[in-house]
Amino acid sequence: MPFPAAVINVPYRITLCLYLALSATSPVLALPPGQLDAEGYVGSAACASCHAQEYQAWQNSHHDLAMQEASEETVLGNFADAKFSYNGTLTRFFRKGEDFWLETDGPNGDLTPYRVEYVFGLQPLQQYLLQLTGGRLQALSIAWDSRPASEGGQRWFHLYPDDAIDARDPLHWTGPYQNWNSRCAECHSTKLEKKYDPAKQEYSTTWFELNVGCEACHGPAARHLQLARAGTLAEHPDSGLAVDLAERGEWAFSENHSIAARQQALAGSQQVESCGRCHARRGTLGEYHYGQHLLDSHRLSLLEDPLYHPDGQVHDEVYVYGSFRQSKMYQAGVVCSNCHDPHSNQLRAPDNGVCAQCHQAATYDSPQHHHHGTGSTGAICADCHMPETTYMVVDPRRDHSMRVPRPDLSVVIDTPNACNQCHQDESALWAVDKLRAWGINFEDTGSHVARAMHQALLGDTRAVPRLQQLAQDPDVAAMWRASAMLALGGFNNRESYETGLQLLRSDDPLLRMSAVRALEFLPAQQRWQILGTHLGDPSKAVRMELARVLASVPRSQLDPTGAAALQALFAEYLASLRLNADMPGVQLQTGTFLTARQQWGAAEQAYLQALQLNPQLLPAQLNLADLYRTLGQEQQARAALEQAVATAPDQGAPWHALGLLESRNGKQQAALQHLRKAAELEHTGIRHRYVYAIALHDYGDSDTAIRQLKSLHRATPANPDILLALVNYCREAGRLQEARRYADKLKPLVPDSPELQRLYDSR
Repeated sequence: MPFPAAVINVPYRITLCLYLALSATSPVLALPPGQLDAEGYVGSAACASCHAQEYQAWQNSHHDLAMQEASEETVLGNFADAKFSYNGTLTRFFRKGEDFWLETDGPNGDLTPYRVEYVFGLQPLQQYLLQLTGGRLQALSIAWDSRPASEGGQRWFHLYPDDAIDARDPLHWTGPYQNWNSRCAECHSTKLEKKYDPAKQEYSTTWFELNVGCEACHGPAARHLQLARAGTLAEHPDSGLAVDLAERGEWAFSENHSIAARQQALAGSQQVESCGRCHARRGTLGEYHYGQHLLDSHRLSLLEDPLYHPDGQVHDEVYVYGSFRQSKMYQAGVVCSNCHDPHSNQLRAPDNGVCAQCHQAATYDSPQHHHHGTGSTGAICADCHMPETTYMVVDPRRDHSMRVPRPDLSVVIDTPNACNQCHQDESALWAVDKLRAWGINFEDTGSHVARAMHQALLGDTRAVPRLQQLAQDPDVAAMWRASAMLALGGFNNRESYETGLQLLRSDDPLLRMSAVRALEFLPAQQRWQILGTHLGDPSKAVRMELARVLASVPRSQLDPTGAAALQALFAEYLASLRLNADMPGVQLQTGTFLTARQQWGAAEQAYLQALQLNPQLLPAQLNLADLYRTLGQEQQARAALEQAVATAPDQGAPWHALGLLESRNGKQQAALQHLRKAAELEHTGIRHRYVYAIALHDYGDSDTAIRQLKSLHRATPANPDILLALVNYCREAGRLQEARRYADKLKPLVPDSPELQRLYDSR
């Protein structure tokens, strides 16, 4: 089975994305009065005369300094013939007159001199953009630590210090994952147009302003400027701008309440959606339209492994949108500008002052609440409720889900917690005991949603009722509901089906998108009957999921009207993919779609293109091998799998696929060897270990198979597949008492199973 689109942005190693903290200055590229861009952009300088305070706050902010031309004023790194050694390569940083240069390993591994074109970022690190052929700007993986020397800064360092990245690796600075045009530019410039030519594999990227200017958030300002000059702004409620981002609102404390409440309900959340365009883990689906929902132009990541921990805490580099959307703050109507000044990017108040805007200090900024000494680290609200995770070696970023520390969950499912992030020499159980001594007892440890999400990862059906409840609860944050729906869909059961049908009718496109993904398990014809009526969904993200999920529906089973509508949707989907044809993951997604459409030759070319862009893209190697197997080209399939094993010898998936190939070819010993290797490498889920147990049984080693299954059963006590295998194998081995015991455990999980009923009838 091909790898699905859910993996399109994840190479076989989790990569650290380029620095998106929007920290880097270019001169403002403003047009003279009266001179407008064709789409109505006027430049940030045109805003200064009427919005002097906001313009002044914006200058030298992280948005203003998002990207700068390299100059004496902007380059922070040491270019005084400094040297840095990494993986056997000595990189030298030096000057040529006014210019900044470096010598490092180029695309072929040879030492090559490059001029620094732009600086990228400011604090706590700064990267440097170098020009390659085809209009490519690439971010050097050796960065400058701009922190003070007293904090360990003022040094060169590599973003992958524990790896050995060379020119053959896609994470090398010359590779696709360090490309500015596709990975960074949209969020570091104003009116960015990538302009990638797939045939030539070249970029002609342009921008209106080099930095993140006023119009990057507010949209083209020409009409606003014209209305202002005419003195007629008051006559136009939209002020001539595409979006109204003034959603901060009024907050007040009511009598006997220590937490303030919004005085007027938040009508929409254009501000959070606008910020989410860049401060979210997402993929671009098409041109961004100011004022429209983010899902009209982007595909947002849900709370999935390995991006998030089971309790929703950030794990991989996901930025803040996904964590904030799950928070109680978001549910209460808090928007980004309640805590951050949108122009200076600074907090509204220092330290606990930003929280005290809505949480009375007398109640919350006191030892009675935080149980730490005044002024200590433990007394800082954010350190307990927004713990930091460090990315890119030196860049700590806060989790914006604003949660209560839960060391009790750390004990049972090994999620992190803020208590032990500070008290690293103590155990999670120690932290639980401390909280109990303070009178804090968690009564939902067993029923917490994190337990259900963790169980879902293991295929444990005990998660189903909790996930269904969560997905259907209108009072729960939509981010959690959508994520629960997606996890529920993994069980391929009646609850998945019924809940998916319900969320398909939701007003929230995030919920509709998750429902479409969750219903992918249905047979093709049933999928079409249910989803075919939703092809005109107003959200592009939902339509693109529909196209992917309906790809395998045979055209011959559709009436002319339905076939034409589906073909139009497929055309929109492929056009969206072509916008990002320079990204290996999108070529993988294209190949997966074309495989489902049985367009074998085009699918093969897409997989090969993905591997040309990233020769180590493991899912593309596995999907290509599966395609060759489908076409009966066993030799090519074997070569692709052997390459996959060489690419990722520490990953279970290639060993698993190679074991299945050997099994099909009747090579029992080799099959078991590879399947055992896959099982040993599996740390998330149980599929490889389960298949290994089945193979052991099929090859005659029932006792070892049963032991393997018993071990899996202890880890996932309510997995019906494991229980059913144990029932059958114990029964075959004459261990009838054990078979009955497992059958009794299985019956409540699948009460309507005809197969189980036959087993009971034969007792």
